Amino acid sequence: MGPVRLVPLRPDALTIGRAPGNELPVDSPLVSRLHALVERLPAGWIIRDLGSTNGTTVNGVPLREARTLHDGDRVELGPACLVFRAPAQLTGTRTVGVTPPPAPPALTRRERELLELLCRPYLAGAGAFPEPPAVRALAGTLGVSESAVKKHLTRLYDKFDLVSNDDRRRARLAAEAVRRGAVG
Repeated sequence: MGPVRLVPLRPDALTIGRAPGNELPVDSPLVSRLHALVERLPAGWIIRDLGSTNGTTVNGVPLREARTLHDGDRVELGPACLVFRAPAQLTGTRTVGVTPPPAPPALTRRERELLELLCRPYLAGAGAFPEPPAVRALAGTLGVSESAVKKHLTRLYDKFDLVSNDDRRRARLAAEAVRRGAVG
């Protein structure tokens, strides 16, 4: 058995995978670069497999669609075994309500068009969260240069307070835009 460590859940989501940019990196060839996502919804925490090659199990059952996590659930991906501990039970407090997400920022027409294209796979996906379109694909669909798309994305990252510069920033922007109601 490998080392045991406590990984606190962020307020909104936690990505798990082999890529070092994940909040919970798992160094194993049996784990996909972006393997799974643990996300907070008003009803509680859910987990979804993000189209990984080798899959994810919860309490020994293969994860086929998003599933609510309960205190003590065992999540397995590759050699990693994670045990979910409900934050309310760790702190001895009860969650009475969930603060609604902030309102979406003011967007230009082009920023809104770009966000809608970026979020389309996320909104259409029933289960695994697909990778958002590449900058080149976004530029081709919008009929603008890749440089223009990058400038719009940079402004959108600022507007949605996404300060990290990791590989998953476009996916985080899509998730945040949907969460805050900027698209839908």
